[in-house]
Amino acid sequence: MLAFNTLTSAVRSRYTLLRHQLITTFAGIALLELALLFAFLVRFEFSLPQSFVNSLFWAALVWAPVKTATLYAFGLHRVSWRYFSLPDLKQLALANIAASAVTGGLALTVYPHAFPRSVLVLDFCFVLLLTGAVRASARMLGERACARRKDRRRTLIYGAGAAGVMLLRESQSNAAFRHLICAFVDDSPAKQRLTIHGISVAGYGSHIAEIVKKLDIDEVLIAIPSASASDMIRIIGHCNAAGVIFRTMPAMSEIISGRGLTRQIRDVAVDDVLGRSAVELDRAGIHAKLHGRVALVTGAAGSIGSELCRQIAACRPAALIALDIAETPLFHIERELRQTYPNLKLHAEIASIQNVQRLHEIFAQHRPSVVYHAAAYKHVPMMESTLFEALENNVIGTFNVAVAAAEYHVDDFVMISSDKAVRPTNIMGATKRTAELVIRSLQNGGPRYVSVRFGNVLGSNGSVVPIFKEQIAAGGPVTVTHPEMTRYFMTIPEAVQLVLQASTMGKGGEIFVLDMGAPVKILDLARQLIVLSGLKPDEDIRIEFSGMRPGEKLYEELRFSDEEVLPTHHSKIKVFAGNCLPDNRMPQHLARLRAACARRDVKAALFELKEIEPDYNPSKEILTRAFEGDLQRLAEAVSSAGAVTPSETSLVMASGD
Repeated sequence: MLAFNTLTSAVRSRYTLLRHQLITTFAGIALLELALLFAFLVRFEFSLPQSFVNSLFWAALVWAPVKTATLYAFGLHRVSWRYFSLPDLKQLALANIAASAVTGGLALTVYPHAFPRSVLVLDFCFVLLLTGAVRASARMLGERACARRKDRRRTLIYGAGAAGVMLLRESQSNAAFRHLICAFVDDSPAKQRLTIHGISVAGYGSHIAEIVKKLDIDEVLIAIPSASASDMIRIIGHCNAAGVIFRTMPAMSEIISGRGLTRQIRDVAVDDVLGRSAVELDRAGIHAKLHGRVALVTGAAGSIGSELCRQIAACRPAALIALDIAETPLFHIERELRQTYPNLKLHAEIASIQNVQRLHEIFAQHRPSVVYHAAAYKHVPMMESTLFEALENNVIGTFNVAVAAAEYHVDDFVMISSDKAVRPTNIMGATKRTAELVIRSLQNGGPRYVSVRFGNVLGSNGSVVPIFKEQIAAGGPVTVTHPEMTRYFMTIPEAVQLVLQASTMGKGGEIFVLDMGAPVKILDLARQLIVLSGLKPDEDIRIEFSGMRPGEKLYEELRFSDEEVLPTHHSKIKVFAGNCLPDNRMPQHLARLRAACARRDVKAALFELKEIEPDYNPSKEILTRAFEGDLQRLAEAVSSAGAVTPSETSLVMASGD
């Protein structure tokens, strides 16, 4: 039954196409005959002599098929009348010149009857006029039909440049485009009072409120893909002041060739107001690095790991191994990749990087040549309370993967690090810094071990942006830890693109750091998200300060003071060369860390981390946890000596330091 329905549908589509082609062919022949008749009538002032009737008959008999064949040779039968444009008019003129040249040659050499030469010129003019006019009329009728749709939203386009005109054309030609364009606004004085395809530029952006009221506008489409962050903030301010819904179109680099804009118009995102410029990549170098090779991604179900899988898959590797311990998210990324890249040789492997035997099974089976290590625990407050899990995963797990890479002759090993590894004040940062030093200590001529360090990524699992959005959707309040807290931000695709770029540069032992741009105040980010939701900060949505959590610091850094900045050929990637532990000391540190984890000895673990990274400054909370037994014994000793009262003993305990 399914096969029958498919066959019926194919026959019906073929019949519809054939019918359309026949209608346009006969309409074209009729226009050619009509143009010829007009040419003769005009030449003889609408009184055709009997002696030229035979000339008209022979011309009508021969010219139509000859001209039709010539126009077909120029591909005009494939040009849609519904979307007729200036380039099509140029093609139509060239085809008519060729057709007139052919028929003119026939008239002067083959025709058995006398033939007025002026008819050739008149015929060319009338053919061009009639064929162009009919096609233009078809387009106008189609656009009028689109404009008459009652479900269209009255829309104002902000930006009368190329992107704005593209949106206007889409609205005029695409019935699925649910916007009726009523006017433009633009901040350029040179564009004021201009008319573009029948739509006027009604004023500046600051006039939106008046224009919205005057034209009964429902929505504003922002069509300025090159707008800076400050421009977007100003434009959004105008739209919010007018109380109108606003959306934007993607940057030109995001627009997929062959797709209309209908499904690409989107809400303004926080990315648009952060001022992140487009990343220029050596795509050929990245493709050469990955094409035809077996790539393994740990943490493949996470925010960074899943995007790594997407971008690696686009480079056509010989195989991609997606490794993660989280079953459900791994299932989803596997399903997505199989749908998007049906020819990709993909292996989804459930595994913990703490399980050495399982890692060896995977490396032995798939023999990867490049490893991207993104598996890590990353939530700062949670890791403060689960120190041993952070050590076992972020440090010992990284060591396990790095050693397996060496044993199975991997060429390149790239670890995703964090800006929290710089002068760490929390367990998460301390473990990531230790992991950096671990893989640097393994560099001995085997795999090229490199780390790539960057800050926060927008929209990652558990990051601040999704949390703020949930709080705004619930009506607030939005909670910010501290009014002065700042962080570096970049988008997930941008971060992964730069990771892949950095991996093409590594010779072994380097720590690459990505240019994160200017740091952003979390308070400003919260306010921008509230504004993007069409609400007013402190009026519609309240902002509250919750206080800094254990292990957090106000400002993040991207490098240590003793790390020397070295240039790379990419403007957004720097490489640092700093101090590193001697190779022979790292195994001892790892052995002591393992022992501390086995004994659940917080104090021993902290001492070891401090010895590995002297810049580590543990939080008060974790110091209290490490030394509360000592404090208890001290308090009991002091109390038993009669020096303090029991209430004073409690005060000593509460101080924690």
